[in-house]
Amino acid sequence: MTKRQTGDRLEPGTVVRAGLELLDEKGLEALSTRAVADRLGVRMNTVLWHVKTKARMLELMADAVLGEIPLDGLPAAPDQRARELVRRYRRALLTHRDGAALVVGTYAAEPHHLRLAETLVTALLDSGLDEREAAWTTWTVIYFALGLTQEQQAAEHQPLDDRLANAVSPTTHPALHRVLDHLSPGTFDDRFEYGLASILGGR
Repeated sequence: MTKRQTGDRLEPGTVVRAGLELLDEKGLEALSTRAVADRLGVRMNTVLWHVKTKARMLELMADAVLGEIPLDGLPAAPDQRARELVRRYRRALLTHRDGAALVVGTYAAEPHHLRLAETLVTALLDSGLDEREAAWTTWTVIYFALGLTQEQQAAEHQPLDDRLANAVSPTTHPALHRVLDHLSPGTFDDRFEYGLASILGGR
């Protein structure tokens, strides 16, 4: 557990690490600058001196999550490189409780965000896409990964199986009832791979 020792100098990185620990333990809703200050044993103003606002703290935390994505050892083929990058992106989000909700709630042009985007756009350009296609495909695949992962992490804490099965009627919702088995939380990995293939196609 991150705990500031007497005489230690508090830095933004220390605040971010404490924030991520709280995120993993209690979830995004419980996260605040005051909670981080309590964890570090300092005043809230001390935390705010380093991160300015809660919104800024969340941006730095989101960037730290993306900083956990390894960008070495990627496939040489650009189409496979792009797929593997998005897989690693999803794994990084899943590593932290509410990781997708944290990242989706920020818009941070921070070093690790930009490093990932640069690597993904390069792979898409190398695969033959033009500039607009590479940019928009990057947005599309990132939005897809964020949305599906956010749903997956929410389902881990609030299972939808019974509620969905009870709400969907074969007479009122015949189409949904037919595909119900394919909407269960247990299919997230398969749904992710299906969506990834749908967006990236044969690239």
